[in-house]
Amino acid sequence: MAAAAPRDKFHGVWWLFLVLGLGTLLPWNFFMTASTYFVSRLKVRPNETAAGEEPRGVLEARFGNVMTLCAMLPLLIFTCLNSFLHSRVPQRVRVAGSLLVIMVVFLLTALMVKVPMEPPSFFLLTMIKIVIINSFGAVLQGSLFGMAAALPASYTTPIMSGQGLAGTFAAFAMICAIASGVGVEEVAFGYFITASLVISLSICSYFMLPKLEFFQFHEQRHVRRQRQEDEGSEEKVDLASEADAGSGEEATSMVKIFRKIWVLALSVCFTFTVTIGTFPAVAADTKSSLGQGTSWEVYFVPVTCFLLFNLCDWGGRSLTAFCTWPGKDSGILPVLILARVAFVPLFMLCNVQPRLHLPVYFRHDAFFAAFMVAFAVTNGYLASLCMCFGPKRVLPHEAETAGAIMAFFLSLGLALGAAMSFLFRVLV
Repeated sequence: MAAAAPRDKFHGVWWLFLVLGLGTLLPWNFFMTASTYFVSRLKVRPNETAAGEEPRGVLEARFGNVMTLCAMLPLLIFTCLNSFLHSRVPQRVRVAGSLLVIMVVFLLTALMVKVPMEPPSFFLLTMIKIVIINSFGAVLQGSLFGMAAALPASYTTPIMSGQGLAGTFAAFAMICAIASGVGVEEVAFGYFITASLVISLSICSYFMLPKLEFFQFHEQRHVRRQRQEDEGSEEKVDLASEADAGSGEEATSMVKIFRKIWVLALSVCFTFTVTIGTFPAVAADTKSSLGQGTSWEVYFVPVTCFLLFNLCDWGGRSLTAFCTWPGKDSGILPVLILARVAFVPLFMLCNVQPRLHLPVYFRHDAFFAAFMVAFAVTNGYLASLCMCFGPKRVLPHEAETAGAIMAFFLSLGLALGAAMSFLFRVLV
């Protein structure tokens, strides 16, 4: 008779996965929040000659677009590679190694705040750091979802919640920076040091996991099941003819696993395509109709766009710990996800400025805030459901690969959303 699963005492494993989820996205969120600092380092100096203005003016103007490209392409490529790396590179190397590399990059970034550099050199160095952060971040994210796949389905929720919490922290930091009136360099230094501390906490959390009985039990059970299924596959191969000798490999092939989860994989991809296509490219350009000339005008976007989105997104992700409707086999889930495309025109018809083509139908601030709440909650809730259900629709030994595939399609959605954001903004 199989031994009963131990309890997760004090929800220790749950909280450690929350910290690890926080560690995957908080550094990048702080990096994006510090974009004002990076742009300020690229500004043309007053004493520069006219001949030197053009290239540096271009660097400043194109920083956001190049940053998005340097972030999304490595994220997509390395998430794809992670689907193959998980069986070739030890988990400890993938997780702890990725966290260490990202922490070193942030410590160097913090040290470079006071180091004078020419704009072209600073621009190139910044883009290299963005590529490194997102490359190792992709490996880290895929590995974490693979780890969670060995545990009950609810343990994907803390990773998603931690990622949502990362955005909330970054939004609060942005508002505090505006209110404090502290210099751009000092604020950026604070961001980078805070990110380094969170990463170090994530490293400690990862090394604490194997010491907890609940995690040990499920990890060992996952390994035993995998061995049993592998032995079963080998017996079948021995009994079968040589022509069928490759069937054991085919059983665990990524294509076969993808066929089992393709609806959920495409669903999470579409969810983030709609979300990133609209937020922040369109949503962040919305202007307040009530606070013109007041302090609310300054706080409108940080509060109703960034803070509200991240809080509600976090709430939606956390909601899956208590409610998982509709079920993993329900046809309602992809329908709900497809319905989110309605948010694209709704935000376009808000008071987004400047605009060239579409009229403003929803001018009042309340419309924008209401749309943002629904938009963020559905993003967090539906995306988390997809990520929870994916690894549970395959055999136990396929769960880690399924988690990596789901992480790849999540990243693909981010990349497609970033590309679509340019089109959505131009259409307004």
